[in-house]
Amino acid sequence: MFVGATTTNSTDTDLNKGQGCIKGERKALLEFKHGLEDPSGWLSSWVGPDCCKWRGVDCNNQTGNVVKIDLRNRDFPYSDGLGGEISDSLLHLKHLNHLDLSFKDFQGIRIPNFLGSFERLRYLNLSNAEFGGTIPPHLGNSSRLRYLDLNGGYPYNSLTIGIYNLNWLSGLPFLKYLDLGNANLSKETTNWIQPVNMLPSLLELYFSGCEISDFPHYSDPNPFVNLTSLQILDLSSNNFNTTLPGWLFNITTLRDLYLHHGAIKGLIPYANLQSLGNLGTLDLSYNGIASEGIELVNGLSICCNNSLEELYLGHNRLSGQLPDSLGSFNNLRSLDLRNSWEGVMSEIHFRNLTHLEDFSLSLSPKKQSLRFHVRPEWIPPFNSKNIDISNYDVSPKFPSWLKTQKRLESIVLENVGVSDTIPEWLWKLDIDFLDLSRNQLYGKLPNILSVRSSEVLVDLSFNRLVGLHPLWFNVTWLFLGNNLFSGPIPLEIGKLSSLKVLDVSDNLLNGIIPTSISKIKYLSVIDLSNNHLSGKIPKNWNNLHQLYAIDLSKNKLFELHAVVLP
Repeated sequence: MFVGATTTNSTDTDLNKGQGCIKGERKALLEFKHGLEDPSGWLSSWVGPDCCKWRGVDCNNQTGNVVKIDLRNRDFPYSDGLGGEISDSLLHLKHLNHLDLSFKDFQGIRIPNFLGSFERLRYLNLSNAEFGGTIPPHLGNSSRLRYLDLNGGYPYNSLTIGIYNLNWLSGLPFLKYLDLGNANLSKETTNWIQPVNMLPSLLELYFSGCEISDFPHYSDPNPFVNLTSLQILDLSSNNFNTTLPGWLFNITTLRDLYLHHGAIKGLIPYANLQSLGNLGTLDLSYNGIASEGIELVNGLSICCNNSLEELYLGHNRLSGQLPDSLGSFNNLRSLDLRNSWEGVMSEIHFRNLTHLEDFSLSLSPKKQSLRFHVRPEWIPPFNSKNIDISNYDVSPKFPSWLKTQKRLESIVLENVGVSDTIPEWLWKLDIDFLDLSRNQLYGKLPNILSVRSSEVLVDLSFNRLVGLHPLWFNVTWLFLGNNLFSGPIPLEIGKLSSLKVLDVSDNLLNGIIPTSISKIKYLSVIDLSNNHLSGKIPKNWNNLHQLYAIDLSKNKLFELHAVVLP
């Protein structure tokens, strides 16, 4: 991945002590600070005579010129509240080559035109900074830019930045990294690929969530595509509603290709895949691709069997049998096959997947047409972290091969036809996500569950489990509904301080609802419906400030009064 670098002689602010700060540049920085609102005090160090020692400022240690301003607070994943106005006093920083104002809160102001006037600027990052309006074409004047990130932020952001045309990109011939993700390109008046095609040095291109509906096709089977260096292409979360154009597969340097949620349809011809010999990640999930699974996987196994590390094909219209060539991807780490496959998936499909860490295989409940069949004594060649198998016929016995997976963090075996007890070794795994719902599991649960993770989900609903309500102290989301649990709710349930969601509906629980339940301060959802609970309904729900849903119906409770949620 391209990493933007400044021309400063030191990457450590503490080393920029040679000449000290230039007086005029210090004044420019103070004027810039004056226009900003800084509720978290991020700029509190901007005092004293030597601005080269200020937080987020780097200087050339020979001349003292400010070459870098990096105000991103990497201690927070979101904005720290710094915003306000961006003063054009920054133009006095003639040697500035790196400017990072990402993850700030500029409350919908436009990106200033003058940011395109820095002659030496190589790195500009304004992503996730709550800008609005139109991206100024003046940025195309910063002809030395190598890195430009204007990602508008998360898709649900109420503020939107837009672009009417991309012709200004032609002024950035050295650009290596371009991210316009979540910027609105729906009104872009030219074909978006044409200006991008004028960036021969481009290594990474991110146009995710840009409301693009045009995926241009050309009558010439070999159109001139000048993206001869492109390694990462992200066009996900758009609305192309078309097939993939042939020119896309002529970009032989591609390493990572993200096209998920793109309304892409139709076939992917076998021949088109042969040029992608460097492909490491291919994400085609959540589309309408209707290729035969054998053709698609065989094509990838020939071109990319040694390079491919991540393959996401889930939620398409892929069908047919999975070919044996699936087992030939020597370096595959993540595999998502959630489609309507048929036939049998067996050990041969995993024979060389020694690096597999994440595996997903699921269908809709009404399309169980593939069996997952391996020998009881099978030892997989991989040691996975996450296993997700849903709505497939696995085995009436609990899969013993899972015992060999020593790094497991997540197990999903939903509706896979298991009719067995849950083995004791499973409870000794330190996992944070366990979904064994909609099977025919029976037997009792251990009363104590020891896990180190701070947030754990357990879903054992829709089985035939019996015994008492367990006390699992580190579980955050607990789903035990539609089983045969009986007896009282433990009086000590208030000690489950991590619990946020509790569903034990449709069981045989009896007795009272313990008043200690009001001590679970993070509880947001509680469903005790359709049991045999009796007695008074506790009145101290107001202590549960996170609570927004409660269902106590179909019990034998009395003094039914309105439960006022906080």
